[in-house]
Amino acid sequence: MTEDQILRQLGGAIRARRRSLGLTLVDVAGRAGLSHPFLSQVERGVARPSMRSLTAVAAALDTTAQALLALPGAEPVSVVPSRAALAELPTVDSPGGTVRSLVHGERAMLPLEFTGAPDTFEEYYVHRGEEFLYVAEGTIDVDVDGALSVLGERDSLYYAGGIRHRWRRAAPGPVRVILVQHNVGIRE
Repeated sequence: MTEDQILRQLGGAIRARRRSLGLTLVDVAGRAGLSHPFLSQVERGVARPSMRSLTAVAAALDTTAQALLALPGAEPVSVVPSRAALAELPTVDSPGGTVRSLVHGERAMLPLEFTGAPDTFEEYYVHRGEEFLYVAEGTIDVDVDGALSVLGERDSLYYAGGIRHRWRRAAPGPVRVILVQHNVGIRE
């Protein structure tokens, strides 16, 4: 699958969710704090949203960014070979790098791989769904509701949904974080 096809599928998932809720582009864009021309471009697959934009759109649609990133194909078993993952699953920009889903289809547990991290703290993220972080490479500072933790390779952190959180690169070099979000109570 090409990147254009993946972007069209992501845009189609956003459009389908918006329409199922009976919302207009202007409604969702306003709720998400984005322009409706940009949201239209995302829905048509001609613009790639950042993780921050996708999170805002998801909140406006009463779902999660991870659920929107999960492409169709929720078979009981999902195998994503490393050599094919970049070509098969959507990648969006995230502060300091990119993020991609590590599973096909929408799941109760949605694993993501973040490559890179911002050098400074960005705004907090707050959403439903518990999260588990595992640092596969590098070192990050994680701020969970004002409490700072420094996580290095093979360290992990869990926090419940609804708690504000953010992270940044703590040392020079590459960063790769595996995040698994448990989406309890997401309405369809």
